[in-house]
Amino acid sequence: MLKKIAGFTLLSLALGSMATLAQADEASVKKAVEAAYPKFKVDKVTKTPYAGLYEVFMGGQIIYTDEKMSYIIAEGVLVDAKTKKNITEERMSELTKIDFASLPLDQAIKVVKGDGSRKLVVFSDVDCPFCKRLERNELANVTDVTIYTFLYPIEQLHPDAANKSKLIWCAKDRVKAWDDWIMRDILPKTAGTCDVPLESIGALARKLGVTSTPTLIFSDGKRMLGAQPYTEIVRGMVAAVKK
Repeated sequence: MLKKIAGFTLLSLALGSMATLAQADEASVKKAVEAAYPKFKVDKVTKTPYAGLYEVFMGGQIIYTDEKMSYIIAEGVLVDAKTKKNITEERMSELTKIDFASLPLDQAIKVVKGDGSRKLVVFSDVDCPFCKRLERNELANVTDVTIYTFLYPIEQLHPDAANKSKLIWCAKDRVKAWDDWIMRDILPKTAGTCDVPLESIGALARKLGVTSTPTLIFSDGKRMLGAQPYTEIVRGMVAAVKK
């Protein structure tokens, strides 16, 4: 999205008509951004404690501007110099949180490990090499968790993923079928003709802004992209339980 707005990090704007916004607040900044970029919907504007910057969340991204919208910082990261915290990353994590309780977990493959006390959702493409790496190298070491796997074939990348997903979902024992495939590359010998919720899962992924696999969602609604290290996944689960 940001590449459509600016080709470099700091874009100066000649918007003289907006120079009269002397005492701008979130609402007026939102109005100004939407006027400048009518093709994009501004989801939220928040004034930051940093140098008079306003955080603008639009198109699934964060940009920054001043009260007069005399400039825009796009494709940049805001870091607190004292604490070294990545403010942009933290805010993105909050702004893209998902209502975990609303997820249709009955449409996922449910795997219980240990006491199953912690909860984790994974959007996974059966032919995604990173998904297999996540399962084999990282999730294999996680215990005391219930993992709900949504089969989300991205057919543009993996044309046969939907067919394989159907075979796994229609197997007599889905958990075993998933484990056989993701760990050993063995598909079940089924017809794959049962009712498979691939369309509804695809619609759910689009609604949530899930565009890549694997995407992990913790019980506090925060998400993690990619086959991250075991330690990071556990850290995310522990943080979710504490909230």
